Amino acid sequence: MSQILWQPSQAQIDASNMTGLMQLLAAKHGVDLDDYVSLHRYSVAHMDDFWRAVVGYADVIGDGFDGPVIKHPDRMPGAMFFPGASLNYAENLLRHRGAGDAIVFRGEDKASARLSHDDLYAQVSKLAQALRALGLSPGDRVCGYLPNLPETIVAMLAAVSIGAIWSSCSPDFGTAGVLDRFGQIEPIVLIACDGYFYNGGTHDSLGKVSEILAQLPSVEATIIVPYTDASPDISALPGAQLLDDFTHGYEAGEIEFARLPFAHPLYIMYSSGTTGVPKCIVHSAGGVLLKHLSEHLFHCDEKPGDRVFYFTTCGWMMWNWQVSALAVGATLLLYDGSPFYPDGNVLFDYAEAEGMTLFGTSAKYIDAVKKAGLKPIETHDLSSVRLMASTGSPLSPESFDFVYAWIKPDLHLASISGGTDIVGCFVLGNPIGPVWRGEIQAMGLGLDVAVFNEGGERMVGEAGDLVCAAPFPSLPIRFWNDTDQAKYQAAYFDKFPGVWCHGDWAEMTEHGGMIIHGRSDATLNPGGVRIGTAEIYRQVEQLDPVMESIAIGQHWDDDTRVVLFVIMREGHALTEELQAEIRTRIRANCTPRHVPAVIIAVPDIPRTKSGKITELAVRDAVHGRAINNSEALANPDALEHFRGLAELQENN
Repeated sequence: MSQILWQPSQAQIDASNMTGLMQLLAAKHGVDLDDYVSLHRYSVAHMDDFWRAVVGYADVIGDGFDGPVIKHPDRMPGAMFFPGASLNYAENLLRHRGAGDAIVFRGEDKASARLSHDDLYAQVSKLAQALRALGLSPGDRVCGYLPNLPETIVAMLAAVSIGAIWSSCSPDFGTAGVLDRFGQIEPIVLIACDGYFYNGGTHDSLGKVSEILAQLPSVEATIIVPYTDASPDISALPGAQLLDDFTHGYEAGEIEFARLPFAHPLYIMYSSGTTGVPKCIVHSAGGVLLKHLSEHLFHCDEKPGDRVFYFTTCGWMMWNWQVSALAVGATLLLYDGSPFYPDGNVLFDYAEAEGMTLFGTSAKYIDAVKKAGLKPIETHDLSSVRLMASTGSPLSPESFDFVYAWIKPDLHLASISGGTDIVGCFVLGNPIGPVWRGEIQAMGLGLDVAVFNEGGERMVGEAGDLVCAAPFPSLPIRFWNDTDQAKYQAAYFDKFPGVWCHGDWAEMTEHGGMIIHGRSDATLNPGGVRIGTAEIYRQVEQLDPVMESIAIGQHWDDDTRVVLFVIMREGHALTEELQAEIRTRIRANCTPRHVPAVIIAVPDIPRTKSGKITELAVRDAVHGRAINNSEALANPDALEHFRGLAELQENN
């Protein structure tokens, strides 16, 4: 039974940016908007008015925003937002100056730093000058192979201030994984670190950098950021310079921002790569800025002085998302390393010490905190935390309960979902509406999000494909090296022509919210009935002996049967009694078709670099198929636990 777990006060509603936006639209267009439903409906029906209002409310810096808002609004792909406008993304993020914190950083217990807005501007200024002197031009690619450091943000802002395109991978990527990505886009500049810290240990990166450079002939300049060693030996990297040496001799001054067309490329980001060489997704400066501003300002209700944290690496889109909070005058709280080193309190310690207002994390992290028996409400002062955001996988109803019972009872809990494909969210939080247990609150403003059945008809209360039926600013410009857009078209628009099909198996609720049941390509299909894996995980992972689980469909006897793999908590075994309990629980709370035919304990589950479990790789391993790109996985060795299992052989 759904229930309301949190409701904003009238004072919170009145003071929200969302209410401010409704008042702006009402004053300008004479419309009566008094709740989120009416605002969202208006934002979809009157996209011109809505996106122009976002530009005005956020006071976007640029030229030509008084011209047309959307050219070819009936085309997707093909719609062009603000075709006559120009801007620079870095200029909008560096608009705030002064001695207040712009970035606070912690690298486990090994490193820390603090940059004011003036410090950040000065560092970007010096690096931008050095890059210009190198001959860097608009459209050139600058790649970062870096941890989540302040220097990473400085490097990105310096590059895009010139109009260069930024792309990044975290340093836990292996050589082949980096080359699969950067090798496609041929960077001019590579910025890397000497190493990184994780789980208390120090990991070298320079050896991998040497291997990467040997196969990236496009690189003309290599810049090394010292992190684990103040004076690393880079003599084995021909022509490489330490960051301070590269910027030596340049004085901080006013930055020369290149204002370029709204659709000028800003980022190249990558699909997970678990089904082949990663797709290189090109995103525009204007599209990213407007989409992120709509999310930070209205869905997260951020204001100048807020202190925004998201646990992420530079290989996940949430890094790009968090950085945009600088445009609203927020402070970025960065963390690099393990979220459980030295123990599970480390991020809550950070939240308390720095007055965190937005605590962003993953559903798996919340579940891990729960499994570890932690109760932050009893150990930490989290009075500053106003919003907790969760993404990466569906947040179970029981995790909603845990957050309100054992983390903080009066915060806005926003489960959010979108992806690298749009550098943002399709469904996310609504600070002026209630939080219903187990539901994502709202469709994103300006997005015509729906759930389609196989015939392309909208549904409520039934599971189907999550789609967006109208264009929006952060649609990818294109895929790199996809000149005829054939791969782009096939990735999103083949199933429902002219409609973005996102690949999530979802259900719109009667409250106007959304439940994500898993990825469409990972749904199970026993007896021809499609089942979302998240429904199974919710039941299994409530059992104390089970740490984590993953389910696949195995081809069996001309049908598909459900196979469940579990990681057991230390000291527990997968007994026949526990298997019976798992099956009984799933049958009682889902359906008989959800019940696994086989349950197997494994020591590890493969996951992507951003921490998402990957059912497709497990399914391929079980069926004896080649894994196209194991370099995309954080722990590719885990796949060996799923190959050739006797329990899954037909003659067993």
